[in-house]
Amino acid sequence: MQTDRNYRYYDLIMAAFVAVLLCSNLIGVHKVSSVNLPFYGEYIYGAGVLFFPISYLFGDILTEVYGFARSRKVIWAGFGALIFASLMAFAVTSLPPARVMSPEQQMAVNTIFGQTPRIVLASLTAFWLGEFVNSFVLAKLKVASGGKYLWVRTVGSTILGELADSLVFYPVAFYGLWSGEQLVSVMIGNYFIKVLWEVLATPFTYIFVNFLKRAERVDYFDKNTNFNPFSLDT
Repeated sequence: MQTDRNYRYYDLIMAAFVAVLLCSNLIGVHKVSSVNLPFYGEYIYGAGVLFFPISYLFGDILTEVYGFARSRKVIWAGFGALIFASLMAFAVTSLPPARVMSPEQQMAVNTIFGQTPRIVLASLTAFWLGEFVNSFVLAKLKVASGGKYLWVRTVGSTILGELADSLVFYPVAFYGLWSGEQLVSVMIGNYFIKVLWEVLATPFTYIFVNFLKRAERVDYFDKNTNFNPFSLDT
């Protein structure tokens, strides 16, 4: 059980986490881009995959510094924000347009903000599972390693968290709509981009974590933590 104390930066990190999560899901989800890679050719990926891994970076920092229980609250805050955003998008796209709005404008709004129930279900389920796997693994690795080898915890937890996310999202969202080959190709390609992102961000993770531990005077170890994801106790 953590002591009930206030932290200077905890709320700011929570707000940043939710902002990144919403932006990567609302802005980046409809943009498909590509890059030509040596020995591979055209590599197609969703633009949101470049920014969504930042949420895992924040998840790592929250669990490493403040512990699993406080990270759990942030995950639920992000989950709630995604639900609200999905309901708002459904309401906005369902409302009849005014006469001053052209059919092209209405189509553009529906294209940008419209989401099928299947995509919403895939996004919510994958996010929830992936973030909790990421936080749980990092917390356990921290105790097992005695707080050493931060890079092993951040990269290792992301490997498993993003794997859980990808294995849920792509089949739920696109099975039957894409060919099996395309689904597996995109899933694997985007998965490696997410993990690579975490690896490249490792130096910044060290800087941010060390700063927070000094500023907040906390370095929490989850030795007696209740890891039930549905509990909000701290």
